[in-house]
Amino acid sequence: MSMKVLFIGGSGNISTACSRLAAERGIELVHFNRGLRRVDLPPGVRTIHGDIHDRRTMAQTLGSEAFDVVVNWVVFDPVQAAADVEMFAGKIKQYIFISTATVYEKPPRHYLVREDTPLANPFWEYSQKKIVTEQFLLEAHRRHGFPVTIVRPSFTYGDTWIPTAFGIDFTSVHRMRQGLSLPVHGDGTSLWVMTHASDFAKGLLGLFGRRDAVGEAFHITSDEVMTWNQVYQCIAAVTGTQPRLVHIPSDFIAEVDPAIGAGLLGDKAHSLVFDNSKIKGFVPEFRCTVPLAEGIRRSLAWLDAHPEEQRLESNAVVERILAAWGSSHGTR
Repeated sequence: MSMKVLFIGGSGNISTACSRLAAERGIELVHFNRGLRRVDLPPGVRTIHGDIHDRRTMAQTLGSEAFDVVVNWVVFDPVQAAADVEMFAGKIKQYIFISTATVYEKPPRHYLVREDTPLANPFWEYSQKKIVTEQFLLEAHRRHGFPVTIVRPSFTYGDTWIPTAFGIDFTSVHRMRQGLSLPVHGDGTSLWVMTHASDFAKGLLGLFGRRDAVGEAFHITSDEVMTWNQVYQCIAAVTGTQPRLVHIPSDFIAEVDPAIGAGLLGDKAHSLVFDNSKIKGFVPEFRCTVPLAEGIRRSLAWLDAHPEEQRLESNAVVERILAAWGSSHGTR
Protein backbone atom coordinates (compact mmCIF):
# COMPACT_ATOMS: atom_id res chain seq x y z
CA MET A 1 0.00 0.00 0.00
CA SER A 2 1.45 3.36 -1.03
CA MET A 3 1.70 6.04 1.63
CA LYS A 4 2.50 9.72 1.45
CA VAL A 5 4.10 11.27 4.54
CA LEU A 6 5.02 14.84 5.44
CA PHE A 7 7.87 15.56 7.82
CA ILE A 8 7.73 19.08 9.24
CA GLY A 9 11.38 19.69 10.04
CA GLY A 10 13.09 16.48 9.07
CA SER A 11 16.74 17.55 9.05
CA GLY A 12 17.60 16.55 12.60
CA ASN A 13 19.41 13.61 14.16
CA ILE A 14 16.43 11.26 14.56
CA SER A 15 14.38 12.44 11.60
CA THR A 16 17.24 11.87 9.15
CA ALA A 17 17.44 8.20 10.15
CA CYS A 18 13.66 7.94 9.82
CA SER A 19 13.85 9.52 6.36
CA ARG A 20 16.38 6.92 5.23
CA LEU A 21 14.22 4.04 6.42
CA ALA A 22 11.12 5.57 4.84
CA ALA A 23 12.92 5.78 1.49
CA GLU A 24 14.02 2.14 1.81
CA ARG A 25 10.41 1.12 2.41
CA GLY A 26 9.11 2.99 -0.61
CA ILE A 27 7.19 5.64 1.32
CA GLU A 28 6.62 8.86 -0.58
CA LEU A 29 8.24 11.31 1.81
CA VAL A 30 8.14 15.10 1.68
CA HIS A 31 10.11 17.41 3.98
CA PHE A 32 8.94 20.92 4.77
CA ASN A 33 11.66 23.11 6.32
CA ARG A 34 13.77 26.19 5.74
CA GLY A 35 16.59 24.22 4.19
CA LEU A 36 19.20 25.82 6.44
CA ARG A 37 20.81 22.57 7.58
CA ARG A 38 22.78 20.46 5.13
CA VAL A 39 21.53 16.87 5.33
CA ASP A 40 22.47 13.83 3.27
CA LEU A 41 19.02 12.58 2.30
CA PRO A 42 18.36 9.46 0.24
CA PRO A 43 17.04 9.71 -3.33
CA GLY A 44 13.31 10.12 -3.54
CA VAL A 45 12.89 12.38 -0.52
CA ARG A 46 11.49 15.69 -1.72
CA THR A 47 12.07 18.91 0.21
CA ILE A 48 9.79 21.93 0.09
CA HIS A 49 11.41 25.02 1.54
CA GLY A 50 9.39 27.31 3.75
CA ASP A 51 8.90 28.78 7.22
CA ILE A 52 6.59 26.73 9.47
CA HIS A 53 5.84 29.85 11.50
CA ASP A 54 4.26 31.54 8.48
CA ARG A 55 1.21 29.31 8.22
CA ARG A 56 -0.54 31.23 5.46
CA THR A 57 2.46 30.91 3.17
CA MET A 58 2.99 27.32 4.27
CA ALA A 59 -0.58 26.42 3.28
CA GLN A 60 -0.12 28.12 -0.08
CA THR A 61 3.19 26.36 -0.65
CA LEU A 62 1.79 22.92 0.15
CA GLY A 63 -1.19 23.75 -2.02
CA SER A 64 -3.46 20.83 -2.76
CA GLU A 65 -0.97 18.13 -1.75
CA ALA A 66 -2.62 15.42 0.33
CA PHE A 67 -0.82 13.39 3.00
CA ASP A 68 -1.72 10.23 4.86
CA VAL A 69 0.58 10.96 7.80
CA VAL A 70 2.13 14.17 9.13
CA VAL A 71 5.04 14.02 11.58
CA ASN A 72 5.98 17.31 13.21
CA TRP A 73 9.49 17.16 14.64
CA VAL A 74 9.58 20.79 15.79
CA VAL A 75 6.49 21.39 17.94
CA PHE A 76 7.44 22.55 21.43
CA ASP A 77 4.32 24.23 22.84
CA PRO A 78 0.50 24.26 22.52
CA VAL A 79 0.48 27.37 20.31
CA GLN A 80 2.48 25.56 17.65
CA ALA A 81 0.33 22.45 18.07
CA ALA A 82 -2.86 24.51 17.66
CA ALA A 83 -1.58 25.79 14.32
CA ASP A 84 -1.16 22.19 13.17
CA VAL A 85 -4.63 21.21 14.35
CA GLU A 86 -6.08 24.11 12.39
CA MET A 87 -4.06 23.27 9.27
CA PHE A 88 -4.50 19.48 9.17
CA ALA A 89 -7.81 18.67 10.91
CA GLY A 90 -10.03 16.65 8.61
CA LYS A 91 -7.30 16.40 5.96
CA ILE A 92 -5.00 13.61 7.18
CA LYS A 93 -5.34 10.13 8.65
CA GLN A 94 -2.67 10.48 11.33
CA TYR A 95 -0.68 13.25 13.00
CA ILE A 96 2.39 12.18 14.98
CA PHE A 97 3.61 14.52 17.70
CA ILE A 98 7.24 13.98 18.66
CA SER A 99 7.20 14.53 22.40
CA THR A 100 9.91 13.36 24.83
CA ALA A 101 10.36 10.68 27.46
CA THR A 102 11.43 13.42 29.87
CA VAL A 103 7.72 14.12 30.44
CA TYR A 104 7.50 11.24 32.93
CA GLU A 105 7.41 12.13 36.61
CA LYS A 106 10.62 13.19 38.31
CA PRO A 107 11.76 11.98 40.69
CA PRO A 108 10.30 8.65 39.55
CA ARG A 109 8.38 6.41 41.91
CA HIS A 110 9.84 3.40 40.12
CA TYR A 111 12.81 3.01 37.81
CA LEU A 112 10.74 1.06 35.25
CA VAL A 113 8.71 3.45 33.11
CA ARG A 114 5.50 2.59 31.25
CA GLU A 115 3.32 4.81 29.11
CA ASP A 116 0.83 5.11 31.97
CA THR A 117 3.51 6.48 34.32
CA PRO A 118 2.28 9.93 35.46
CA LEU A 119 3.57 12.97 33.62
CA ALA A 120 5.25 15.58 35.82
CA ASN A 121 8.65 17.24 35.60
CA PRO A 122 9.18 20.17 37.99
CA PHE A 123 12.83 20.62 36.94
CA TRP A 124 12.74 21.22 33.18
CA GLU A 125 10.67 23.79 31.30
CA TYR A 126 11.21 21.92 28.05
CA SER A 127 9.45 18.86 29.48
CA GLN A 128 6.67 20.94 31.04
CA LYS A 129 5.82 22.47 27.66
CA LYS A 130 5.78 19.05 26.04
CA ILE A 131 3.37 17.78 28.72
CA VAL A 132 0.94 20.64 28.13
CA THR A 133 1.20 20.11 24.37
CA GLU A 134 0.41 16.42 24.74
CA GLN A 135 -2.64 17.32 26.82
CA PHE A 136 -3.81 19.86 24.23
CA LEU A 137 -3.53 17.38 21.35
CA LEU A 138 -5.25 14.57 23.24
CA GLU A 139 -8.09 16.95 24.08
CA ALA A 140 -8.36 17.81 20.37
CA HIS A 141 -8.59 14.08 19.70
CA ARG A 142 -11.28 13.52 22.32
CA ARG A 143 -13.40 16.51 21.33
CA HIS A 144 -12.91 16.70 17.59
CA GLY A 145 -11.36 13.42 16.51
CA PHE A 146 -8.00 14.93 15.61
CA PRO A 147 -5.93 11.82 14.74
CA VAL A 148 -2.93 12.34 17.01
CA THR A 149 -0.37 9.70 17.99
CA ILE A 150 2.20 10.71 20.61
CA VAL A 151 5.75 9.39 20.41
CA ARG A 152 8.27 9.90 23.22
CA PRO A 153 11.95 9.38 22.37
CA SER A 154 14.46 9.18 25.19
CA PHE A 155 18.19 9.88 24.59
CA THR A 156 18.41 8.97 20.89
CA TYR A 157 21.66 9.51 19.01
CA GLY A 158 22.89 9.05 15.45
CA ASP A 159 26.08 8.42 13.53
CA THR A 160 27.33 11.99 14.02
CA TRP A 161 26.87 12.16 17.80
CA ILE A 162 28.90 11.03 20.81
CA PRO A 163 26.13 10.94 23.45
CA THR A 164 27.00 11.96 27.01
CA ALA A 165 25.20 13.69 29.85
CA PHE A 166 26.95 16.98 29.05
CA GLY A 167 26.57 17.17 25.30
CA ILE A 168 26.55 15.34 22.00
CA ASP A 169 29.69 16.79 20.44
CA PHE A 170 33.30 15.54 20.28
CA THR A 171 34.29 16.81 23.73
CA SER A 172 34.25 13.46 25.53
CA VAL A 173 36.43 11.74 22.92
CA HIS A 174 38.77 14.73 22.72
CA ARG A 175 39.26 14.79 26.48
CA MET A 176 39.76 11.04 26.71
CA ARG A 177 42.37 11.13 23.97
CA GLN A 178 44.15 14.01 25.70
CA GLY A 179 44.07 12.27 29.10
CA LEU A 180 41.83 14.99 30.56
CA SER A 181 39.20 14.52 33.25
CA LEU A 182 35.50 14.13 32.50
CA PRO A 183 32.70 14.89 34.98
CA VAL A 184 30.06 12.26 35.73
CA HIS A 185 26.91 13.26 37.57
CA GLY A 186 26.33 11.61 40.93
CA ASP A 187 28.22 8.40 41.56
CA GLY A 188 27.63 7.23 37.99
CA THR A 189 25.51 4.23 39.02
CA SER A 190 22.07 5.45 37.92
CA LEU A 191 20.59 3.27 35.18
CA TRP A 192 20.23 4.67 31.69
CA VAL A 193 19.23 3.75 28.15
CA MET A 194 20.76 5.01 24.88
CA THR A 195 18.91 4.39 21.61
CA HIS A 196 20.38 4.54 18.12
CA ALA A 197 18.30 6.60 15.71
CA SER A 198 18.19 3.78 13.16
CA ASP A 199 16.51 1.58 15.77
CA PHE A 200 14.06 4.30 16.82
CA ALA A 201 13.10 4.68 13.15
CA LYS A 202 11.82 1.10 13.01
CA GLY A 203 9.41 1.75 15.84
CA LEU A 204 8.20 5.08 14.51
CA LEU A 205 7.61 3.93 10.94
CA GLY A 206 5.80 0.86 12.21
CA LEU A 207 3.15 3.21 13.64
CA PHE A 208 2.52 4.97 10.32
CA GLY A 209 -1.06 4.50 9.16
CA ARG A 210 -2.16 2.45 12.17
CA ARG A 211 -5.65 3.56 13.11
CA ASP A 212 -5.40 1.76 16.44
CA ALA A 213 -2.39 3.94 17.34
CA VAL A 214 -4.46 7.13 17.09
CA GLY A 215 -5.12 8.57 20.54
CA GLU A 216 -2.25 6.54 21.99
CA ALA A 217 1.21 7.42 23.36
CA PHE A 218 4.38 5.36 22.91
CA HIS A 219 7.96 5.58 24.03
CA ILE A 220 10.48 3.94 21.72
CA THR A 221 13.83 3.02 23.27
CA SER A 222 16.49 0.35 23.41
CA ASP A 223 16.33 -2.43 25.98
CA GLU A 224 20.09 -2.19 26.62
CA VAL A 225 20.52 -0.82 30.14
CA MET A 226 23.78 0.69 31.41
CA THR A 227 24.95 2.82 34.28
CA TRP A 228 26.45 6.19 33.36
CA ASN A 229 29.85 4.87 34.44
CA GLN A 230 29.42 2.09 31.88
CA VAL A 231 28.40 4.61 29.20
CA TYR A 232 31.67 6.50 29.62
CA GLN A 233 33.66 3.27 29.91
CA CYS A 234 32.08 2.11 26.65
CA ILE A 235 33.17 5.31 24.89
CA ALA A 236 36.66 4.89 26.34
CA ALA A 237 36.88 1.27 25.19
CA VAL A 238 35.97 2.24 21.63
CA THR A 239 38.55 5.04 21.66
CA GLY A 240 41.19 2.81 23.24
CA THR A 241 41.69 5.07 26.25
CA GLN A 242 41.36 4.96 30.03
CA PRO A 243 38.79 7.52 31.22
CA ARG A 244 39.58 9.87 34.11
CA LEU A 245 36.10 10.22 35.57
CA VAL A 246 35.30 12.77 38.26
CA HIS A 247 32.03 12.14 40.09
CA ILE A 248 30.17 15.32 41.00
CA PRO A 249 26.70 15.63 42.61
CA SER A 250 23.99 16.68 40.18
CA ASP A 251 22.81 19.44 42.54
CA PHE A 252 26.29 20.96 42.48
CA ILE A 253 26.40 20.81 38.68
CA ALA A 254 22.98 22.48 38.51
CA GLU A 255 24.28 25.37 40.63
CA VAL A 256 27.23 25.86 38.30
CA ASP A 257 25.23 25.50 35.10
CA PRO A 258 21.41 25.64 35.44
CA ALA A 259 20.85 24.62 31.82
CA ILE A 260 22.83 21.40 32.22
CA GLY A 261 21.30 20.96 35.66
CA ALA A 262 17.75 20.99 34.28
CA GLY A 263 18.61 18.07 32.03
CA LEU A 264 20.18 16.19 34.92
CA LEU A 265 17.62 16.79 37.67
CA GLY A 266 14.78 16.52 35.17
CA ASP A 267 16.08 13.40 33.46
CA LYS A 268 19.57 11.88 33.52
CA ALA A 269 20.26 11.93 37.26
CA HIS A 270 17.53 9.34 37.82
CA SER A 271 17.52 5.64 37.05
CA LEU A 272 15.17 5.26 34.10
CA VAL A 273 14.48 2.05 32.21
CA PHE A 274 11.66 1.92 29.68
CA ASP A 275 9.21 -0.94 29.31
CA ASN A 276 8.79 -1.22 25.53
CA SER A 277 5.98 -3.77 25.65
CA LYS A 278 3.46 -1.36 24.15
CA ILE A 279 5.41 -0.41 21.03
CA LYS A 280 6.34 -4.09 20.51
CA GLY A 281 2.67 -5.01 20.79
CA PHE A 282 1.71 -2.52 18.07
CA VAL A 283 4.86 -3.05 15.97
CA PRO A 284 5.92 -6.70 16.51
CA GLU A 285 8.92 -6.34 14.20
CA PHE A 286 10.41 -3.58 16.36
CA ARG A 287 13.74 -4.66 17.82
CA CYS A 288 16.81 -2.58 18.62
CA THR A 289 19.88 -4.12 17.03
CA VAL A 290 22.55 -1.43 17.53
CA PRO A 291 24.18 -1.71 20.98
CA LEU A 292 25.92 1.37 22.35
CA ALA A 293 29.41 0.05 21.58
CA GLU A 294 28.51 -0.41 17.91
CA GLY A 295 26.79 2.98 17.77
CA ILE A 296 29.84 4.71 19.25
CA ARG A 297 32.10 2.91 16.76
CA ARG A 298 29.95 4.25 13.91
CA SER A 299 29.95 7.76 15.32
CA LEU A 300 33.69 7.75 15.94
CA ALA A 301 34.40 6.46 12.43
CA TRP A 302 32.24 9.22 10.93
CA LEU A 303 33.76 11.97 13.07
CA ASP A 304 37.33 10.83 12.44
CA ALA A 305 36.54 10.90 8.71
CA HIS A 306 35.10 14.42 9.09
CA PRO A 307 37.52 16.27 11.40
CA GLU A 308 35.81 19.56 10.55
CA GLU A 309 32.77 18.23 12.48
CA GLN A 310 34.73 17.47 15.66
CA ARG A 311 33.10 20.30 17.56
CA LEU A 312 33.92 21.03 21.20
CA GLU A 313 31.00 23.25 22.23
CA SER A 314 30.50 21.51 25.58
CA ASN A 315 34.19 21.60 26.51
CA ALA A 316 33.89 25.06 28.11
CA VAL A 317 30.98 23.87 30.27
CA VAL A 318 32.90 20.77 31.31
CA GLU A 319 35.93 22.89 32.24
CA ARG A 320 33.77 25.28 34.26
CA ILE A 321 32.13 22.44 36.20
CA LEU A 322 35.45 20.74 36.93
CA ALA A 323 37.04 24.04 38.00
CA ALA A 324 34.17 24.84 40.37
CA TRP A 325 34.30 21.36 41.87
CA GLY A 326 38.06 21.50 42.25
CA SER A 327 37.91 24.92 43.92
CA SER A 328 35.32 23.76 46.42
CA HIS A 329 37.17 20.54 47.24
CA GLY A 330 40.78 21.58 46.88
CA THR A 331 41.37 19.34 43.85
CA ARG A 332 41.48 19.71 40.09
